[in-house]
Amino acid sequence: TATMIVLTSSSVAVIFVTSGLVPWSYAVFYFFICLIGAIIGKSQIDGYVKRTGRASILIFILATIIAFATIGCFVIMFIRLADKEWCFDGFNKFCNVETGNLCGITRLLGLKEQK
Repeated sequence: TATMIVLTSSSVAVIFVTSGLVPWSYAVFYFFICLIGAIIGKSQIDGYVKRTGRASILIFILATIIAFATIGCFVIMFIRLADKEWCFDGFNKFCNVETGNLCGITRLLGLKEQK
């Protein structure tokens, strides 16, 4: 399962970098930050579980990360709605490569569409 997560996230990162949506310098920088953080976090948590025998800390950490991510999504949503004067525009049309309407990526990254 961890191998599949690494493979899928790496392939998406490569796609974003090669398509020019993310600069190489950012990708390399954050790759090393995540790698170092993962190594340190894994060794620290493994040491804690071996010392105490309580693997429940893993569930607590995961629940905390999910909770903070959910709260962060709501904060971003409310900030963007406040910037639009609390006006929800509704759902947009599907993107279409043939017509040149690549709105999904530009909306996802918060960029303005070029016409």
